[in-house]
Amino acid sequence: MTAHFLALYETPADPEAFDRHYREVHIPLGRRLPGLRRYAIGRDAAAVRGAPYYLVAELEWETMDELRAAFASPEGRATAADAAHLQELAPVRSMIFTVDDSVI
Repeated sequence: MTAHFLALYETPADPEAFDRHYREVHIPLGRRLPGLRRYAIGRDAAAVRGAPYYLVAELEWETMDELRAAFASPEGRATAADAAHLQELAPVRSMIFTVDDSVI
């Protein structure tokens, strides 16, 4: 079982400023999260209902305990503080969940 953090960003008022900040500040912060196995981003995600999302970020850890420890760490607090700034640039929805990789 793996633990995932998912962030879904709506279209920012200033996409260029959002992209620059996300690329130059937020990704480097996120990549330092302890235990992070994977950090993937996608663009222009089509929602089944509602408007498409501008950017989707998915981060993965081995366990939910590792995910929680990462967000409680100094690196996690710094990343969360920056996420609050990003939310000023674009509305975001986020969630954490576990995935049972043996379903199929």
